[in-house]
Amino acid sequence: MTIYDIPLHTLDGEPSSLAPYDGKTVLVVNVASKCGLTPQYEGLEQLQKTYADRDFSVVGFPCNQFAGQEPGTAEEIQTFCSTTYGVTFPLFEKIDVNGENQSPIYATLNQTADAEGYSGDIRWNFEKFLIGPDGSVQRFAPKVTPEDPILIRAIEADLS
Repeated sequence: MTIYDIPLHTLDGEPSSLAPYDGKTVLVVNVASKCGLTPQYEGLEQLQKTYADRDFSVVGFPCNQFAGQEPGTAEEIQTFCSTTYGVTFPLFEKIDVNGENQSPIYATLNQTADAEGYSGDIRWNFEKFLIGPDGSVQRFAPKVTPEDPILIRAIEADLS
């Protein structure tokens, strides 16, 4: 089983997976609506608009494991994201990214180390995983913003 085969659900509860993104570049982000990093939604949406026509997508996984910063229902999350930040990229159901109820997708992603060598549990909201068209994974810390040249270079390298 690959990361593309892991069963997931969309924010509105429909069965899904990352299968439609196999062979494409995907930025997986655990998101939250009431976090100091929440304004990153704006940059994530800009990445979506800039690169969507080049087989790229941001995908968001709401998570309430960090100081209760994503308390909303699926409907509240969708409304907040679309009205506050104009989010058009796909959002999946609220999940646990750490712990005994950890989503299998994060059990897989968490094995990847970032540039500083950190692997393991997600540290905070807005940790990013860039999955390349070949299935390779790069990890970026929560404070690496969507506009950070390091992230932009990594996305563009996967798109070439």
